[in-house]
Amino acid sequence: MNTNQAGPNPGHEFAGVFPANPTPVTDKGDIHEKGLRAVLEDNMAHGVHGFWVAGTSGEGPLLSDDQRDTVARIAGETTQGRALSIMHIGAITTHSAKKGARSAVRGGCAAIACLPPFLIRASTTSIIDHYKAVADSAEDLPLFAYNLPQLTQVEFDRNLMESLCSEVPSLIGLKHSAYDLSMIRHWNEMGLICFSGFGQLPLPALTMGAVGTIDAPLSISPWLYVELYDAWKAGDLDTTKAKQREIQAIVNLTWRYDAVSDVGKAILGQRLGIDCGRAIRPNNRLTSDQRRDVIDTATSMGLIIR
Repeated sequence: MNTNQAGPNPGHEFAGVFPANPTPVTDKGDIHEKGLRAVLEDNMAHGVHGFWVAGTSGEGPLLSDDQRDTVARIAGETTQGRALSIMHIGAITTHSAKKGARSAVRGGCAAIACLPPFLIRASTTSIIDHYKAVADSAEDLPLFAYNLPQLTQVEFDRNLMESLCSEVPSLIGLKHSAYDLSMIRHWNEMGLICFSGFGQLPLPALTMGAVGTIDAPLSISPWLYVELYDAWKAGDLDTTKAKQREIQAIVNLTWRYDAVSDVGKAILGQRLGIDCGRAIRPNNRLTSDQRRDVIDTATSMGLIIR
């Protein structure tokens, strides 16, 4: 039995701060096991509730099946009993996504997440078949859809989600990274768990009914997002609004130079004293001057202690 999995009501623990952490790699392109464990430990030490592992900023769709298997194992082992690891297994082919789902089961992850088919323009029937195949391979693990139309050209609407829910019983929620935050209300009405995928808008998303936030900036400054979430849960709106204002600077730094993965690896690598490697091509990489600017800025913001 997977002891990291949610209890009789699957999904009741899926809420709060879930960093979409970067995936450290070695110079040879292998998964940097020590680095990945260190990133997860760092974030858990600051009170995060779980992780969105191998997402888009975690470069999951760029990983090989073997690399993804390693990431699932490390995430499951490291978070076991302390945080919930949602393993993203979205891939260009259904076959690869199914292999990722089986890796998540073997690794002891708490749930899986999956982009809809991308690159290929899939029909509604093909999208549903894709998710059914993935869910079957994940056995009893809860499943989250990933609504990222900017990348996939597939935007989940109520009709599609209703069809998915009827055909895929393990589907319990989604990460909503589409720009229309008002859709969060619709997902709530359908009984779905909805995480916001916008790290710059944790407070507005919570007011709309999101259970929490999943994004790359959370891994860089986990304590700030935890403080905001805790204040929200305590009904301390003044603190929540203050933290919301502070978060914008973190988001701006994360997206500086349009190299999210490289920025995350640079900052966390400096903070942990571990070389987390570079973004996997064809992702954008920082130049030497840009990397120096990112590190200097992060240090001035208190994200790195020298």
